[in-house]
Amino acid sequence: MWRFVSLISRKLKITAIIASVFIVLMSAAYGAFYIWNKNYKFNNNYVWQPLEDVQSTLNLKDSYNVIVAGTDPEGITAALSAARNGMRVLLVEARDRNMLGGLLTEGGLNTLDLNYSPEQPQLLSSLRQPDFLNKGIFQEWFDQIEGSSFDTNTAANIFYRMVRSEPNIDLLMNVKELVPLTEQSTGDYTTITGMSITKEDGTTVQISTRSIIDATQDADIAAAAGVPYSIGRQDIGDGKSKMVSTLVFKLSGVTDEVWQKFREREGTGVDKMSAWGYGDARKYESSNPQHIKIRSLNIGRQNDDTILINTMQIFGVDPLDPISVKKGLEIGRKEAPLIVDFLKKNYDEFAGLKYAGTADELYVRESRHIYGEYRLTLADVMENRDHWDAIGYGSYDIDIQSTSVGNPGTIMLSPIQYGVPFRSLVPLKVDGLLVVGRAASFDTIPHGSARVVPLGMAEGEAAGAAVKLAYIHKESFRELSTSEERASELRKMLENQGMDLKVHRFEQPDYMEHKDYKGLLAAASMYMTSGNYNNDGWELDKGMNPERFLSKLKRMQAMFPEAYTGSADQALANMENAVTLPLTLDQAAYMLCLAMGSSETETSLEQALAHLQTQNFISADTLVGIADKNNLTNGDAFMLIRDVVEYYSGVVFD
Repeated sequence: MWRFVSLISRKLKITAIIASVFIVLMSAAYGAFYIWNKNYKFNNNYVWQPLEDVQSTLNLKDSYNVIVAGTDPEGITAALSAARNGMRVLLVEARDRNMLGGLLTEGGLNTLDLNYSPEQPQLLSSLRQPDFLNKGIFQEWFDQIEGSSFDTNTAANIFYRMVRSEPNIDLLMNVKELVPLTEQSTGDYTTITGMSITKEDGTTVQISTRSIIDATQDADIAAAAGVPYSIGRQDIGDGKSKMVSTLVFKLSGVTDEVWQKFREREGTGVDKMSAWGYGDARKYESSNPQHIKIRSLNIGRQNDDTILINTMQIFGVDPLDPISVKKGLEIGRKEAPLIVDFLKKNYDEFAGLKYAGTADELYVRESRHIYGEYRLTLADVMENRDHWDAIGYGSYDIDIQSTSVGNPGTIMLSPIQYGVPFRSLVPLKVDGLLVVGRAASFDTIPHGSARVVPLGMAEGEAAGAAVKLAYIHKESFRELSTSEERASELRKMLENQGMDLKVHRFEQPDYMEHKDYKGLLAAASMYMTSGNYNNDGWELDKGMNPERFLSKLKRMQAMFPEAYTGSADQALANMENAVTLPLTLDQAAYMLCLAMGSSETETSLEQALAHLQTQNFISADTLVGIADKNNLTNGDAFMLIRDVVEYYSGVVFD
């Protein structure tokens, strides 16, 4: 008995010792992790590398399977994808550039807007890389750069090494002019036959091809070939406004010790390579307030103790006018040192830094949007829709930047995962052409999300693979785009070369369950409302007032000027406190009638609702859904607008 008790006692002592050792080891590990996380995790141990000299191909071929126009990341990815599928590729650049990577390198945009997967790693998440949508060639490149921000030399060199490693790619830089060659085909369509290229030395060559991938930032090749397009916000009735441009500038002297100070700033987020925040920097007083201001700072770190800052907002730049772009650069370069002086005076961590110049190119967010076989809509993004021919997925916020000094811009919503159809890369009117990147077939509002570079790289990878698929089946891109069988083949090809086209499981956002969701979708599609980062800014159950309703009707009229020729302003002419009074159903109906062109003598306040019902411009379901006819909510108002736009104008947002 005593032996048994002694044995148990001995085992308990051993267990206690083991437990104590385990606790000590875990405490030591935690202490080491704490010290590393506090003092070393944010150190930059990457080695700066000089920029490699980009060499153009000396001996061009007479013909290629595909010509890719543009060396932004989307074009590089398209060229790599086509080459790895056995196609002979000419990658050609018509801008004056000395490195590959375009916007990310020449434009200094060294902080990425990323498409995160809805499912992220939970175990040791702080030590693991986030999970991105699509992967493929983007992931291959991303795994070789420093992180969420990167050194532009690193990025450019990796792009060049990837291109140079493919024997099927010929690279031609600094050409003076690219002109697509076409011939008339059936109906109203033209077909690509080649490209006329004026080289840097002024000589012109004509190279034949049956396929061109337009990866220029502004769809220059598509426009020259006759593809229809809209510019900026034309599709929401705003043909004049232009989304703000940015000139990235550089500061030097950012050691690891200085970087630690960025972490100590309240309201600022920091990782090893990126910092963001400084919302009060908006107090900066511009020397040119009509054309320039700054917003909060996005800071990307480099490997030579410099940082690149994306904060400057330059208004009124027309990206399709070289003179306007040149003027925008001049304005930005004049303002950049003044912004740096402001930062040095107001923030201790900037005090010892030095201004080190600007990027060579402007960061332009929006210009042409081609019309393709399918145009991505807000409904696609808002409802996180998949498509039978989806070749890539997005999840970045719909970030619609400012268009004027007094307009702060809009975060429309944050999607979870939506698909981009192959059809959105296939332009109308021209065969043998694909368009990838921000100028693909997207409406202007969803473009605020779909414009980001990682999604454009997924489009480029799909376009490159589609060249091989069209070659195998001897079909046009348009024929491919009409076939579910071909779409399945294309998706299989992309998955086999490393892309992830899985749709993750997630719950749809709450706003889709609201009784007034259809009205919300219509209002958001007409740029009348927004949901912000958390999709909680719609305020569908909040009361609407007459003045705000009038502003919504003016937005509707701007979008459909031919259908709504009247003015609802007169309805508020004798109304006091139009901002604080609730909107009634009769008032809303009356204002809608006036906007449609009815005069006060034709439709009175008392008759307006009956008139709309008689003409079937308002549905019975909408009226039943209004709980208080003397105090309409935002959702009620949106449903009324939605009905009139559908039943009177014939436009459905779905």
